[in-house]
Amino acid sequence: MTESWRHLPPPARPVAAATTAAVTAVRSGSRDDFEEAVAGLAALEATHTGLILGTTLRLLLEDGNPDGLTADDVRETLGSCVRTHPEANPQVVLWLLAGALGVLDEDGDEAPKPEALARNAALLITDLLAGRALSPWLTGALTEIQHTQLND
Repeated sequence: MTESWRHLPPPARPVAAATTAAVTAVRSGSRDDFEEAVAGLAALEATHTGLILGTTLRLLLEDGNPDGLTADDVRETLGSCVRTHPEANPQVVLWLLAGALGVLDEDGDEAPKPEALARNAALLITDLLAGRALSPWLTGALTEIQHTQLND
């Protein structure tokens, strides 16, 4: 991996590195590398990982749907991820989409396990990137998180 994340705050560095490794592994088709990256991502602090990946997903969704998201857009995003990555779990992908869009009812069902969240987040992010580089999206997410925290 050639990406350097030294410019990021310390809690964000391992999330950025593990996410980059997971997306790289999905793109290369390396099952072993993907499993290793998912395990690494799942082992990180869930609060930091969820915030960073959720914000990254939201930015990607907003970019792909500049006029706003409809239910059909969400359904198409879910379908695209599951068709492209048959190992994706549709329920976990939908949970990730709802969380990224801020409409997740966390009082309902139990959250998926960290490994399932990491696996499906990597697949969904890879699908939404559509071949684009991950780095600008992670950097944008972290910049937005920093601004939000400074203004709160």
